[in-house]
Amino acid sequence: MFSSRMTLNQPSLLYGHLEDLQELAFIERPIRRSLKTAEEIDQLTVDEDLNDIERAVYLLSVGQEVQRVSVISNLPSLVRQNPAETFRRVVPKVREVLNGSGAEIQLAAAASFLTILQDDIILIHTHTYSILKTVLLHLNHRDPVVSSAWLETLLSAINALPKETIKQEVLTPLLYQSQLSHPLQARLASCRILGKVACKFDSHIVKKELLPLARSLCQDVEFEVRACMCRQLESIARATGTELLPELVELAGDEQSSVRLAAFDTIINLMEMIDSDDRIHVVVPLVMSVCEESQADEAVMVSLSFQFGKLCSGLTDDQKGQLLQRFKALCVAGPQIEGNQTDGNNESTLIRCNCCFNFPAMVVFAESAHFLSALYPSFSSLCCDPEVSVRRSAAASFHQVVKLLSSDVQVVHKELLALLQDDALEVRVCQHCSTNQKLSELLSALLLAEQKVGCSLRWRLHEKLLQRYSCLARLLSGELLHQSFTPRIFIILTTNKVLPVQKEAARTFCTFLRYNRRQEQRQEMMERLIQDLAQGRSYWNRLRFLDVCEMATEIFSRKYFNNHFLIPALELVHDPVANVRYKLCQLLPRLRSSLRLPADKQLLQQLEFCVQKLLCREKDKDVVATIRKVTSSLPETTLCSSGLSFQKKQERDLLDQKKEKEEILLLEMVSLSLLIFSPVHCLFCLNDICCVVRNSWSANRVKAN
Repeated sequence: MFSSRMTLNQPSLLYGHLEDLQELAFIERPIRRSLKTAEEIDQLTVDEDLNDIERAVYLLSVGQEVQRVSVISNLPSLVRQNPAETFRRVVPKVREVLNGSGAEIQLAAAASFLTILQDDIILIHTHTYSILKTVLLHLNHRDPVVSSAWLETLLSAINALPKETIKQEVLTPLLYQSQLSHPLQARLASCRILGKVACKFDSHIVKKELLPLARSLCQDVEFEVRACMCRQLESIARATGTELLPELVELAGDEQSSVRLAAFDTIINLMEMIDSDDRIHVVVPLVMSVCEESQADEAVMVSLSFQFGKLCSGLTDDQKGQLLQRFKALCVAGPQIEGNQTDGNNESTLIRCNCCFNFPAMVVFAESAHFLSALYPSFSSLCCDPEVSVRRSAAASFHQVVKLLSSDVQVVHKELLALLQDDALEVRVCQHCSTNQKLSELLSALLLAEQKVGCSLRWRLHEKLLQRYSCLARLLSGELLHQSFTPRIFIILTTNKVLPVQKEAARTFCTFLRYNRRQEQRQEMMERLIQDLAQGRSYWNRLRFLDVCEMATEIFSRKYFNNHFLIPALELVHDPVANVRYKLCQLLPRLRSSLRLPADKQLLQQLEFCVQKLLCREKDKDVVATIRKVTSSLPETTLCSSGLSFQKKQERDLLDQKKEKEEILLLEMVSLSLLIFSPVHCLFCLNDICCVVRNSWSANRVKAN
């Protein structure tokens, strides 16, 4: 029928149908259901009666490579189950398989032995020695990736080996492999082994046997070896003292940048061991020369900027001027161009970020009394830096600088407001502190920062910001808190659609309610909770009230909770929406745990009436199932935490008494005019208000490592 209506001017359509048919024919071809033949499957089949050890030995003996890799990868599990039999029967077979095996098996064995050593599942040194012999045999594998894997296993084995075994089995070949006639990979391994074993021996042996070898490797013709050995000199120096300082200073002037960087880092890490004379006459001149001669060597400058605070620790006033000038130069590293933008150089940005990280240490070094003249211009520059990462780093260290400034905190008020009003969201939420003047401007900036975060899609940041807002209840006067922050938190509670944010808003609102010292304001807040949430038209708001009740059981004393929250919560048993009744059922154990006899006998009767109503009249199957489950778990005679030990109950009772006393005291403070509001104290405590846990930004934070 349809073919008779097709005209000849439709060749493309016909061709398209033919293509579709060809594709269908291709799809319907017989598909091979197994990638293995019957013979191959038979070869891979293992007798089910074999135990784990026997199966491992069998597969290592006659199995295919994929099976051998699987057995070797499972070696840590076998050691945990049966260490004696595994080392007696399986490990010798592994050594046999490793001879002439490919990279995959080698890497699997190195990883398994490393796991065994790191997990401390070996109980006797003979097993560690058995692993050591295997590792040393394959340490110089021709594949550098495999060789590196075995080296990591060896370094881990050194921790578990006795001194005599290390001396005989590790140090003897180490002296041989470090010679110039050996490959580069072997000499690099010698450097790392040397640094590892240094901590195992006393100073005399290190000086006699390891120090000459270390000095020899520091003079190696290959710069990779010199740099690697330089990184290990720190552990050797901690065993021998500062005898290697001349070598480190010489390496700091090496022709290769990586060697200079390694030497410089090692010297800074050993600063606490270097005496004052060497600091003054060796280290400080070295730093000055690095700053003067390494302008193009930004890797060294990045390291210097990261270590600058540690470098200045313990130096005398004689070096302050020079070092402060160098630090201020690092704070503006990177040429500026038009439009308030930098050249985009990553190293320059990293240097300025590191300066932010070290700024608190530099305030200590310069002394806070001299902050305005010595460091303020640099600090202001970093807070207004064109790069977001730098401003974020400045915000992250701001609270530490503020604590050090103490009564001079007003100096950085402008920078605080600039960071709180920053265009970049991550800078706003990383800002840590407050100031002691123009408090209304600051609070406006805090509210604006919260609104910006709330409008973004980063709900986790919003949740954590609300967590930090809870400390405002202990810092601000009740009037200021009630007028500025309480309405905003209530709006979030009733309008935000993200459940974690809603719950955190409920917690913050309860905290504000608890620490509000004015009875009339407390009453107003409670009335709003009842009218807008518990008796609200939207079932969604009534659910939010139960969230508030859940938080209130944690924040308030039992007495306060029972007097203000319990009855409105129980009245929701009549709610027409099943979801509300369902949530109430889930909350019943928590509500019942707040009751104490005989004082709360009437409240207990109302709660039991609520339970009976749900059991007898409820029609929703989910609510019925939940109330039955809840009532079966509720104690019949005791009322609170019957499963807890006597000590736990006593601790909870003491905590509740403490909460009740605090609530009474907070109200008495108003009548006795004991409200204390110290702006400087506010400054120190507001560190947690806008700090949205720097760990949430640690992946993005730029710093030298």
